Amino acid sequence: MKRLGCKEVSEAVLSSLKERTELFMKKGNRAPSLAVVLVGHDPASETYVSKKAEACEALGFLHFQFSFESDVPESSLLSLIDELNERSDIDGILVQLPLPETIDERKIIERIAPEKDVDGFSPVNAGRMLTGGKSFIPCTPKGILRTLEYYGVETVGKKVVVIGRSNIVGKPMAVLLMQKGIDATVTVCNTRTPDLREYTIGADIIIVATGHPGTIDSSYVKDGAVVIDVGVNRIPDSTKAKGFRLTGDADYSSFKDRDVSITPVPGGIGLMTVSMLMENTFEAAERRAE
Repeated sequence: MKRLGCKEVSEAVLSSLKERTELFMKKGNRAPSLAVVLVGHDPASETYVSKKAEACEALGFLHFQFSFESDVPESSLLSLIDELNERSDIDGILVQLPLPETIDERKIIERIAPEKDVDGFSPVNAGRMLTGGKSFIPCTPKGILRTLEYYGVETVGKKVVVIGRSNIVGKPMAVLLMQKGIDATVTVCNTRTPDLREYTIGADIIIVATGHPGTIDSSYVKDGAVVIDVGVNRIPDSTKAKGFRLTGDADYSSFKDRDVSITPVPGGIGLMTVSMLMENTFEAAERRAE
């Protein structure tokens, strides 16, 4: 088994961004800036938000955080986004998902101005991405492509199976893999696909993003394949100080004696998601300064 760790990939991206940011500011531009909106006290969301704040600080970005209790009215969030859209000192806006069930996520995302939608979730950016136009690419799929590139994994003409159909990972991932220059042959499956192994066993690359531990194991994969595990699942574990351990959607241990390349969890694609968010925020600042 070959471990495709993403720490070195992420560090390379952030190192380059640090240099680009310093040059950008030497030209008289304001530092790139990111506004993050957090609703409630979900531990995973709070962890993600803190990592984004740390990345901003390390790069010299400005960082604004707006935190609310889970019972915040939807109208209050919409008003905040309207305000952030108008603020000239903010380049990117990120609303941490998931939101409470009382709030319409789609309505919130659609309210973000496309030029500040650094998550790449708005209909405008999604449409531009679909048609190959200039857009902000969702951070996780963008990070996956960067990881494949870093490790020299060929995509042209390769059979790729994407397991998952979310608007955050599965759908945009499939669209990106079909674009000219990437040129993969893509099959999209989900947790309700019967005989999933029938689709994955012949794949050159498998991207699993279901949010369900153990979605696939080594029996689903041929020798020489690449497995990109997007899942980050908390499993209760009394032997751990925090009372849980992190695992992906693939049964990582089952691959140890196989000729397969696989991203680990933790230490995998989650690191790339944060670095790609920083890259998108920098690009938003560049566009603002044009």
